[in-house]
Amino acid sequence: MLDLTNKTAVTDAVIVSTCNRTELYFSGSEQQSKQVIAWLAQFHQLSLPEVEPHLYLHQDDAAASHLMRVACGLDSLVLGEPQILGQVKQAYSQSRQLGTIQPVFERLFQKTFAIAKQVRTDTEIGASAVSVAFAAVTLAKQIFGKLADVKVLLIGAGETIELVAKHLLEQGAKQLTVANRSYDRAATLAAQFSGQVVSLAQVPQALVDADVVISSTASTLPIVGKGMVEQALKKRRHKPMFFVDLAVPRDIEAQVAELDDAYLYTVDDLQNIVSQNMQSRQTAATQAEAMIQTGVGEFTQWLALQGQIDWVRDYRDRCDAVRQELVVRALNQLASGQAADKVINELATKLSNRLMHSPTRTIRQLLQDESAQPQTLINTLLDV
Repeated sequence: MLDLTNKTAVTDAVIVSTCNRTELYFSGSEQQSKQVIAWLAQFHQLSLPEVEPHLYLHQDDAAASHLMRVACGLDSLVLGEPQILGQVKQAYSQSRQLGTIQPVFERLFQKTFAIAKQVRTDTEIGASAVSVAFAAVTLAKQIFGKLADVKVLLIGAGETIELVAKHLLEQGAKQLTVANRSYDRAATLAAQFSGQVVSLAQVPQALVDADVVISSTASTLPIVGKGMVEQALKKRRHKPMFFVDLAVPRDIEAQVAELDDAYLYTVDDLQNIVSQNMQSRQTAATQAEAMIQTGVGEFTQWLALQGQIDWVRDYRDRCDAVRQELVVRALNQLASGQAADKVINELATKLSNRLMHSPTRTIRQLLQDESAQPQTLINTLLDV
C-alpha cells in the first residue's frame, strides 16, 4: 500500500484483493491513473500489454457507485454474497492504519458501509441460498433447527463437499465425519474442522450414527443403497435421516426416498430451490440499485460542498477583517472625544454598506436571470 502511494503520489488509497478480483481505489489525476496501472503491472511482474486488456477504470460518481455495488454483493459471481463486504471493510481498515485514508475516502467508505447495511436489512439480497451446497445446509437447518448436536456424514472430499463443510461449520455443526475413496484426502479435509474419517467400506456402519448424509463423489455407481439405509434405520430405531445427493450420476439410490424415515433430496431438487432464490435476489438487487444511487447522490452532494467550504471561509474572513478595521476606527474616534452616538451610527452604516456591497451586486446580476434557481438563491440570501 505504502509502495503504491509513494511511487504514484496518489492521495487516499485502498486495495481490495480477493480470490477473483483485485481493485485499487485511489484519489488522483488522470496522469496518476496511468502511474497506478504501471505500478500494478510492475508489482505482479507483468508488462502493460499483458495487464491492460483485463482492466476497467471508473471515475467520480461511477467509481463511488462501483464501490457500493461491490460492497453490497451486486458485482459478485454469486449475487448478494456477504463475504465481500467483510473483505472491503478489512481493506479499508488496513489502509486507515497505514494512513492512506483522508477525509474524502473516510466519507466515501463510511457511506458505502451504511448503504451495504441498509441493503442487507431492507432487502432479501442475502436471505436465500443460491448455491446447491448452501441450499443443502439450509434445508438441514430447517429440519433439525440447531445443528450443534446433529451428526453429519459427508461422502466425498472434493470442492463441493469442502464448501458444504464450510457452510455447516458456519451454521454451528460440530460433529462431522468424512468418507472418501482416498483416505488421505478425507483426512486432510476432516482436519480443517476437527472431524472424523472413515473409508467408503465403513459407510454402512457410519450411517447408523448419521442424522444428515450429504454425498458428492465422481463414482459411476451408487454408494448408498436402499438396503444399506434400511439396515441403518433399524439400528437407529427408525430415528429419521436426511439425505442430500449432490452427485451426477447419483451416489444415493432413488429408492431410498421410499423408506418412511428417510428424506432424500437430489441436486435437481436443490437446483429448483436455487433458481427460485436467484429470482428473489434479482428483485432485491433492483431495490439495492436504487439505494446505491441515493447513496452516491448524497456522497456527491457532500463532496461538492467541500469544494465550497474554502469560498465560505474566505468570505467570512474578509467580513471579519472589515469588522476589525471599522472597530479600530471607531475606538480611535471615541478616544479623540467624538460623540459616542455619532461614532456608533457611523460604524453601523459603514459596516452595513461594506458587507452588503458585494452581495447586492450579485443579487442584481442574478435578477437578470429569470430562471427559478437564482430566485430561490436570492430568497435564501434574504432570509436573515
